[in-house]
Amino acid sequence: MDPLVAAIDQGTSSTRFLVFNAKTAELVSHHQVEIQQSFPKEGWVEEDPKEIMQSVYECMERTCEKLQQLDIDLSNIKAVGVTNQRETTLVWDKETGEPLYNAIVWLDLRTQSTVESLINKAPGQNKNHLKPKTGLPISPYFSAVKLRWLLDNVEEVRLAVRSQRAMFGTVDSWIIWCLTGGQNGGVHCTDVSNASRTMLFNIHSLDWDPELCRYFDIPMEILPEVRSSSEIYGVMKSCSLAGVPISGCLGDQSAALVGQMCFQEGQAKNTYGTGCFLLRNTGTKPLMSDHGLLTTVAYKLGKNEPACYALEGSVAIAGAVVRWLKDNLGIVQSSAEIEKLAAAAGTSYGCYFVPAFSGLYAPYWEPSARGIICGLTQFTNRNHLAFAALEAVCFQTREILDAMNQDSGLPLTQLQVDGGMTSNRLLMQLQADILCIPVVKPTMSETTALGVAMAAGAAEGVGVWSLSPSDLPHATSEKYQPQIHCDESEFRFARWKKAVQRSMNWETTEPCIRAASARLLCGCALGLLGSLVIINTSPSHQAVN
Repeated sequence: MDPLVAAIDQGTSSTRFLVFNAKTAELVSHHQVEIQQSFPKEGWVEEDPKEIMQSVYECMERTCEKLQQLDIDLSNIKAVGVTNQRETTLVWDKETGEPLYNAIVWLDLRTQSTVESLINKAPGQNKNHLKPKTGLPISPYFSAVKLRWLLDNVEEVRLAVRSQRAMFGTVDSWIIWCLTGGQNGGVHCTDVSNASRTMLFNIHSLDWDPELCRYFDIPMEILPEVRSSSEIYGVMKSCSLAGVPISGCLGDQSAALVGQMCFQEGQAKNTYGTGCFLLRNTGTKPLMSDHGLLTTVAYKLGKNEPACYALEGSVAIAGAVVRWLKDNLGIVQSSAEIEKLAAAAGTSYGCYFVPAFSGLYAPYWEPSARGIICGLTQFTNRNHLAFAALEAVCFQTREILDAMNQDSGLPLTQLQVDGGMTSNRLLMQLQADILCIPVVKPTMSETTALGVAMAAGAAEGVGVWSLSPSDLPHATSEKYQPQIHCDESEFRFARWKKAVQRSMNWETTEPCIRAASARLLCGCALGLLGSLVIINTSPSHQAVN
């Protein structure tokens, strides 16, 4: 049988384990487990690191059982790759193997006041003060400020750092350390694509930067070793795949870029998951954006291979808006139902939804923004709101695509897409209409997992997957052509941008203002409650009743 390569795809809302044929790129088997998020306070988003690892083990074991039911020998699996939600921050005890706090998820906003303080102290109050080294603006999105919060607020983390027991990592580091032995010799490493999302990594020298670590007061000894995206890091020490090398590591968006085979400068892809991420390969030289995009390390496919860079437009809320409509408002019972509701409306009838639940990411980088729904009338119903939610994903993509076209000077003539939301056909058609260019969706949608499987299979010492252009499999795809006039698209987009401006500068972190506002609101509520009691007990009111 052809050799197989497996991929652990640990995302924000679920974990999956997928097995691919290394010669044909065909998906052979997979298993998925949902991950619970917790919201301890407003703006806080956490996940349990132990639940994350349990989901990884469960997905691996269930997939191995499915393979055995297909009479496939597990010895055919020659390598495993790890792809992950980026920026999510963990600290654990290397002696006990226990996490010292929950994982702080990339969407988390608890560090907003820290970020505002850092920006206020920066020369010219410039949020891009660190961008020449990191490619990133100072933002709650990235790992350094989350790690700083843990050091400042969690006694267990401080004590572990003091006694040299603490290890920091993004989700990839935690998974690889656990799978390669944990406290019994586990490998503490990350790859360049994940390291470049921390604000502690110099994207030119491709290593942790002492000046950046001093800036955030982060002890360098707790950081993982930075490796390439395609090499053998260690071997699995337990479970059904014990002895199989872990030889690929890529942040999820970089993995999708590889899985879409965007190896040439100028090629781009957009992934629709919890958030929405548009990456454009810029080759072996980092290109700095003048229009609010990030410069990131896309991948480094081998120890002795050059790093390739990308411009990235990051949107915090895409698929998460559907989950919000389902879990918080209850207007849909399943994610699939939103397409049916939106299709029944056929338009938002002037309703615009800006889902800035975690502030606004690219191209604004405005953590003070908050979500708004505007343009409501008595005619508006849940169908229109469902349509507006899908449009919001498309409008946000339009904003980052426009910024990318301005930075590169070469407008994209079509958009390659992937991710869970691409199964929504109405969303894909709306996207083509709003961009005024074709949208191309591969038939095999698991491009993120495929990308890291390719990196793992191509690693030196594994060598079962060729990345030579002539050996790459031909991917079949579905194309959505624009069906409305560009003038209508421009009108709707202009209205959207007007709504975005309304969402700006909504949240303040000034404690005295917030406390005063809370007291005022409480006083008004009590006064209103007293008035209602008086009204309800008046004789005239009783007579009317």
